[in-house]
Amino acid sequence: MKTASILSTFAAVAAASHDSSTFAVLRFNGQKPLTEGRMDPIVNPGTASKHYHMIQGGDAFSLNVEGDQLLKNGKCTTAKIARDFSNYWVPQLFFAKDGNYQKVPVFYMNVYYFFQKTHDDLVAFPPGLKILVGDADKRTPPAGSGVQLNPDQPGFNNIQFTCPASDYNVPAYPPGSDGSTAGIQDPQNKGAGVGFPTKKCNGYASPLRQDLHFPSCYNPKAGLDDYKNNMAWPKDAGNGYMDCPEGYIHVPHLFYEVYWNTPEFDDQWTEDGKTQPFVFSNGDTTGFSSHADFVSGWDTNTLQAIIDTCDAGTRGMDTCPQIPGGLSTDNSCNIAPQIVEPVNYLTSSLFQKFSALPNNLSLSGWSFGAGSSASRRPARPHCPPQAQRLCRSPLNG
Repeated sequence: MKTASILSTFAAVAAASHDSSTFAVLRFNGQKPLTEGRMDPIVNPGTASKHYHMIQGGDAFSLNVEGDQLLKNGKCTTAKIARDFSNYWVPQLFFAKDGNYQKVPVFYMNVYYFFQKTHDDLVAFPPGLKILVGDADKRTPPAGSGVQLNPDQPGFNNIQFTCPASDYNVPAYPPGSDGSTAGIQDPQNKGAGVGFPTKKCNGYASPLRQDLHFPSCYNPKAGLDDYKNNMAWPKDAGNGYMDCPEGYIHVPHLFYEVYWNTPEFDDQWTEDGKTQPFVFSNGDTTGFSSHADFVSGWDTNTLQAIIDTCDAGTRGMDTCPQIPGGLSTDNSCNIAPQIVEPVNYLTSSLFQKFSALPNNLSLSGWSFGAGSSASRRPARPHCPPQAQRLCRSPLNG
């Protein structure tokens, strides 16, 4: 379908101003994600991505995604809403020690759909809209360590980590850290900050959490594919209203929560309050390069109905009574990676060790330098006693 006809269909979707702030959480089915691999149709369409991703959503995901193909070609989805064939992805997390890498399993993922209070018409994403937040090459801290979503104000920051813990008296980050050798704690939240935390995240059913907010104003003049210029943040219009710039289209505000099963590795490292052992697949040891991607494959009528009627909050949008197309209960919606690696990261067993990150990327950040381009054999699967509850829990929590 051509972009013009997509936007025409999009514009026809019923919409109205939203006079209260509501939200509903999208959850996912299954014990594993849709797929993994060096695929990124936003930044690297048609070719291998530099680094490895964990991907959720519809099975029409491909190296190239254009227009409504996710919706038109989708047959199943890991999303609990049957007519959401969108794709959601983040860089894979690894545990690094003694020159080896072990893939950290995703525990579960939630995507919050915030429907902001606004004078604008609040409408569904146009099919094929591509959004990216964060910077895979970043190795320095952002302007702020707390969440602050107004880029016109000091300390703008839309990306954090949250470290739920059994003991919040142990700092998540080194006191006084400026980001040059470790992450920085959120001054308003002892369990959150920017960069990887230096303590073990072992809150009940809540291990290390990657948090990412997306802007919610779409610029149709930039178009669906121009992820560098097609989105902006809404502005405070007073009395709690958040409005988009003139000519922009107000869409849902996405917020990703990605829980990584880091307690599985607790018996392999000792807290020293200064360092930590986790690294993203792009080689980043800091966590400052945390980033996420989204391509919309929603049926627009389904999402519009959810925007207009579903204020389920954390109970999940799958609990709302009026979902056109119904729910998906498919726990086996998976596809093979489209980039074949020399070693099989996808089906690796828990605690299997690899001598290199995918694409043989080097570590970078802090003592490893600022570059972005390997460093680091199979082990028997094991579940340490302190993580038994996590091992037994389903992916969806």
